[in-house]
Amino acid sequence: MNKLFLSIFLFSAGIANAQLKPVSYVDGAQKLNGMVTANTGKKMPGVLILPAWKGIDDEAKTAALELQKQGYIAFIADIYGEGNIPKDNAAAAQIAGNYKKDYQSYQKRISLALAELKKAGASADKLAVIGYCFGGAGALETARAGFPVLGVVSIHGSLGKAADRPNVALSTKLLIENPADDQSVTPEDMSNLIKEMNEGKADWQLITYANSKHTFTDPKSPDYNEVMAKRAWKHTLLFLTELLK
Repeated sequence: MNKLFLSIFLFSAGIANAQLKPVSYVDGAQKLNGMVTANTGKKMPGVLILPAWKGIDDEAKTAALELQKQGYIAFIADIYGEGNIPKDNAAAAQIAGNYKKDYQSYQKRISLALAELKKAGASADKLAVIGYCFGGAGALETARAGFPVLGVVSIHGSLGKAADRPNVALSTKLLIENPADDQSVTPEDMSNLIKEMNEGKADWQLITYANSKHTFTDPKSPDYNEVMAKRAWKHTLLFLTELLK
């Protein structure tokens, strides 16, 4: 069954480039290359997708196409910019780590992508953000920045935050989808995040997926858990429906 689902995923990813439209935008002198679904120009709810640590990938593209089927305009952000896409895990760890430390720059790139989502026709009062891995950290940064989105979903995201950053009020609803066996998330990270959300008086929920390692939602990953991945996607859609429809 896993092989069948992987084949379907790869086929979907293969046609994604034909169905998603490239969008060029800038942050100062840095060119950024995002992607948007084909249903632009319509007043519809919008979902910003923040990709994992290697930049825009097949999982982000497939998610965008699935969100289009659900009646959303989806925009995939380019956080790193043209010429800065990492070629391997070591390079990805370095550049993602830089943005986690310089979270203001990360928040700025998210803000620019949200502006592009609205330019594509998404209703300004019906926006949400989902993010995978490094993008999951970005989903949390969206909430911390107080950007005008109704909710964020962190999918196997990096949950840690620098100890010297104060906790702030969190008006954005949060869904944390965390694999139980994710070695990149420490018990301290989880405890601190729950404390942060409670002190911020947030509307939050945490779902933990059993027998799941870090990239459990990605069919191309050895961590892939088909049952839990499907549940996580259903939970994401339920959350978005509650907020945006």
